[in-house]
Amino acid sequence: MKQSLIETLQHDFNEMAHLLEGTEVEYWYARDLQKILGYDRWENFLKVIEKAKQACKNSNIEVSDHFRDVKKMVTIGSGASRKINDVILTRYACYLVAQNGDSSKEQIAFAQTYFAIQTRQQELLQQRMELSARLEARAKLKESETELSKNIYQRGVDNGGFARIRSKGDMALFGGKSTQAMKEKLSVPHSRPLADFLPTVTITAKNLAAEITNHNVKRENLYGENAITKEHTQNNDSVRALLGERGIKPEELPAAQDLKKLERKVKSDEKKLIKKSALPKG
Repeated sequence: MKQSLIETLQHDFNEMAHLLEGTEVEYWYARDLQKILGYDRWENFLKVIEKAKQACKNSNIEVSDHFRDVKKMVTIGSGASRKINDVILTRYACYLVAQNGDSSKEQIAFAQTYFAIQTRQQELLQQRMELSARLEARAKLKESETELSKNIYQRGVDNGGFARIRSKGDMALFGGKSTQAMKEKLSVPHSRPLADFLPTVTITAKNLAAEITNHNVKRENLYGENAITKEHTQNNDSVRALLGERGIKPEELPAAQDLKKLERKVKSDEKKLIKKSALPKG
């Protein structure tokens, strides 16, 4: 996401925020958010809000603590005023709305980060966005590797074969270094996956190679460990070459922070967000 867009969205979200009198509780009007989040029709945005309310309920959080239906006076074309329906949303409610919005919209991607943490500091927002991108990349890699495991199992390869195929792929991507060698280089605990300590660009590279393998295994109906190993190795070689064209050698990149610790921090932040952002009763 471009720096200019981040700054614009941060300014817009800050400007739309209201502070509940006598408290430190921030809230936003849904009608204001609708526009900035890229929804043209109120009816469509209401569907997202309803999903967010259900997510709140599923988490055993009182919906009324974070979503309040209100009537608001607006001026219409003739200069007269009329009441319209609106919803007051706490920061946590806005976070849930963003989580249930159209993730292809850049505004939604930013909102997921902006409302997740109770800060307006741009540096911290950018750090959180980088973390979110890494978590998303890791989740995609896990999905593609799970699919690959299922695909090759149906084609005569057992769990041991899958481990060997993935290992050969790593050797191709990391310039001849084995998975174990990379774990030792990056000080990854023996019981933990290497991918949990890789930077986003490397996780994304591994996922791309796995996705191509999945595609070609099915398209070409590859069977057996040897054929699939060859395919997966070639795909990792190609991805490595692409990175090399941009001056990136995956084996030389430093380790990233443990994703498990970061995930725990995200959950901790969410608990704090729920507690601090609730509207008073009544």
